[in-house]
Amino acid sequence: IIIVGPTLEIPSDLEKDITVMDFELPCADDFTALLDHILEEIKDNPKLNADINEETREKIIHALLGLTLSEAENVLAKTLVQKRGFDTNSVEIIVSEKKQIIRKSGLLEYYHAQENLDSVGGMDTLKSWLTKRSVAFTDRARDFGLPAPKGVLLLGVQGCGKSLVARAISQVWKLPLLRFDVGRVFGSLVGSSEGNVRRAIRVAESIAPTVFWIDEIDKAFKGSKDSSASTDGGTSARVFGTFLTWLSEKTSPVFVVATANDVSSLPPELLRKGRFDEIFFV
Repeated sequence: IIIVGPTLEIPSDLEKDITVMDFELPCADDFTALLDHILEEIKDNPKLNADINEETREKIIHALLGLTLSEAENVLAKTLVQKRGFDTNSVEIIVSEKKQIIRKSGLLEYYHAQENLDSVGGMDTLKSWLTKRSVAFTDRARDFGLPAPKGVLLLGVQGCGKSLVARAISQVWKLPLLRFDVGRVFGSLVGSSEGNVRRAIRVAESIAPTVFWIDEIDKAFKGSKDSSASTDGGTSARVFGTFLTWLSEKTSPVFVVATANDVSSLPPELLRKGRFDEIFFV
């Protein structure tokens, strides 16, 4: 007997008799096959343009990651209706479909960034660092064996452009920007806060590659040091622990951009190498 379901709830009587298998979302190869199948079907239609170059094909396939095959098929059909073919603008339609997934999660906010690095004054070292890594999420980089960048921590006084840089990164790299609001994480039920963090991380990983922006991380995890046990029963410490583990163990291309004002309130384990690629003082 095979039981298929979106959520896992096993009665305790059957726990020992059931084997659990997780089905991952479709990978890039699945979407390549789907796109090839659609292009094959439309190639004889004079009203539709079936010619796409390799760069556009790669962008479309990366944009589809995180969708199911049926969702991908629907959004590609929608693109054909609106654009009469596939081009670089097709990516925008696919990304708009992903916005719906993020909106349903309730913990992440899809941020549509208008700024680019030209909007940012100074910060030449940071700009150079980001520009060099703009190709790090491509298939070429992966085939070469280059690991995807993990993230950066931007540290400095208020009002000097840290959040502006976070928004500009997504525009420069042409990746979706997810803003993680830690305030929404803390629920009233015991254990719900930790579950919320895991759910937000799962959503971010499902639509990777993406930029994961945590604003004011020093305020968000301020209570995670010694006072957490006496103030909130250790909830913020557990939430912080879940987040720290993910930062060092993650393999999916989620680039974390954290901003902070006060370095003294940040736990030292957050600042060690391996969690963030670099720490920039702005």
